Amino acid sequence: MSETELSVVCKNCGSEVSPYVTECPYCGARLRKRAPKLERRGDGLEPKPRRRARPRLRRRKRLDGPPRPFRPYATAAAILGPAAMLLVQKLTGDPIATFGGLIVPFEDQWWRFLTAPFAYVDVGYLFVVAVGLAIFATALERRLGTPATAVLLIACGSLGMLAAAGIANAGGDVQVIAGGNGMALGALAAWFAIRRAETRGAIDADYDAVGVLVAAAVLLALPVFESTADPFAGLVGGAVGGLAGLAASALRE
Repeated sequence: MSETELSVVCKNCGSEVSPYVTECPYCGARLRKRAPKLERRGDGLEPKPRRRARPRLRRRKRLDGPPRPFRPYATAAAILGPAAMLLVQKLTGDPIATFGGLIVPFEDQWWRFLTAPFAYVDVGYLFVVAVGLAIFATALERRLGTPATAVLLIACGSLGMLAAAGIANAGGDVQVIAGGNGMALGALAAWFAIRRAETRGAIDADYDAVGVLVAAAVLLALPVFESTADPFAGLVGGAVGGLAGLAASALRE
């Protein structure tokens, strides 16, 4: 075995020591965290060459970068889509039935249950619903994600329209039902259920309960001021959203 070359100088005492030790044998000063691994080559020992970093480390470094910004695509689609259709409806002057409104007595166009929550004839009605969605659906989408929020909004709106059409048919009324009051109330109820579970019932300790009640009251009162807004569509949509929020809270726990 060849004699080990002394090529490292201790910064504490100035003595030359072996490059394969972690502490100076003369003064005990710490030279490095750990000694290099040795392998036998011929009659001597040489440090083992280092391996290249695996690509997995580089991937991990990329994953540790800044998080992506949150973009509420489902909420934006539920607001901007109806706004664009309302603009076209105002420019063309076509009736709301052309843009997906639900006409009672209902015949066989089942797809209107899906399109009616996105059809409007009044800018004020759309504005109130849009504000409710911007506040509560955005917070809901931040917690549940875009696909789940989109399914929830469609379910609240369409099931609300289904209930409203059934009640209107039973009464024999001729009625036009449209708008997203069921979607907005469903988003509010779902967010309330999830937020209540997050704060363990301490509602007033985390947000303004009065503001939530005022928003719910305004959405519930929309049928008083807008003829195409149906109260049963709003109530059923809110109930669907509340049940979905409770189910999401249970699954998250």
